[in-house]
Formats: sequence, C-alpha cells, structure tokens
Amino acid sequence: MSWKEKQKRNYENINKGSFSVTGEYDIPILEPVEYKYCDWIGFNYASSVKDRRGKGIHFFLEDYQFTRLWGNIDYYEPMLSSYDSIMTPDFSLYTDFPIALQIYNHYRKHWIGAYLQQKGLHVIPTICWSDRESSRWCFDGEPTQGVVAVSSVGTQNSKKRREMFLEGYIEMMDRLQPTHVIFCGAVPEECRGDIVRIKAFSERFHEAEISQW
Repeated sequence: MSWKEKQKRNYENINKGSFSVTGEYDIPILEPVEYKYCDWIGFNYASSVKDRRGKGIHFFLEDYQFTRLWGNIDYYEPMLSSYDSIMTPDFSLYTDFPIALQIYNHYRKHWIGAYLQQKGLHVIPTICWSDRESSRWCFDGEPTQGVVAVSSVGTQNSKKRREMFLEGYIEMMDRLQPTHVIFCGAVPEECRGDIVRIKAFSERFHEAEISQW
C-alpha cells in the first residue's frame, strides 16, 4: 500500500493536520488563552444541551466517556465549536500505566487541543502528571502565562498520592506561570494561584442525593 493510499485512512490522525511540536516526543504546542467565565459541563452531556451560551466542556470523566473523540474529531468539532470554551481531554496518566501509554495519552490530548485551536475554538489546556519522572515530558507543549485546568479527584485519599499531586502542582506553577487555574475537586490549602473551582461530578451527585432526602 502506498503512502497516498494510507493517507486516505485515519492513521492516528496524522493525515488530518500537523502542528508545531516540542520535546523529545514531538508534542503539539498549545497557545495560551485568557480566562473567561463558563458554566462547565462534562463531555458526556455536551450533545444534549440546547442553550450553549456561556458554557464550556470539560473532560474530567472516565476515559471511556470521551475516548471516541480521538477517532472521530471531525464529527465532534462542530458540536464543540458551539460552546464558549473547551478543555483538552483528560486522558489518564495513571502511575501504573506503561510510560509509553502515558506519553501517548499526553500526545493525544495535545493533538486534539492543537487541532481545535486551529479550527478557532477557545481551548484551555488540562494539565496532567503522574509520578516525578513524568515531569520530563508531561509539561511539553503546554502554554505559559495563560489559563490552565487541573483535577485533584482521586489524589487526596492517601498521603503518597497527595504528596505526588502537590509536587506536580508546584512544578506546574513554576514552569507555566498560569494566570488562572480552573480546579476540579478539593483544593489543598498548599495550592497557590488564582484558582477558580468547579465541582466534581461526585460532589454534584452527593448534593442531588441530599436534595432528595
């Protein structure tokens, strides 16, 4: 099969666009954007929302809820463009994942973000890290002096996980110097910066249960 024939297929999206890259693993570079207020909605509800003005899409969900975005970005782009802001997909970087899979997930996150920015969408980078070693590449392609998003969900239930989260957060602040941090989940008191907190789904679900008592 020739390369031209392969290009007709969806070969890890490389036929759909190329971007400026950085780092050892050619991670697509994202441009910094300014913070603007949004009501944040999970990607799993994005298609059902009618009035999308003043709303943004986040991906602080289980990966199965949005992994289809990688293979069908052209299908979802028109829907995503109807929202005010889009966070980059929060593909998981679990510490027990093979490093190759972690880097692949970081690459996919950035490729989607760069692709949507090229289409004119207001894209906010979701910053992720796993262990200390991941700092060699997990900030590659991230913009400086713009708004970023992070999640502490699942990181505060043990001393070790909490310490790893705080190490990564401090590293992020030093390297990226963000203007605002959109924060999903509990905010540890050690976290600094201009923090804008959004509630995790588990909190909203708990509040909904209480309201029904």
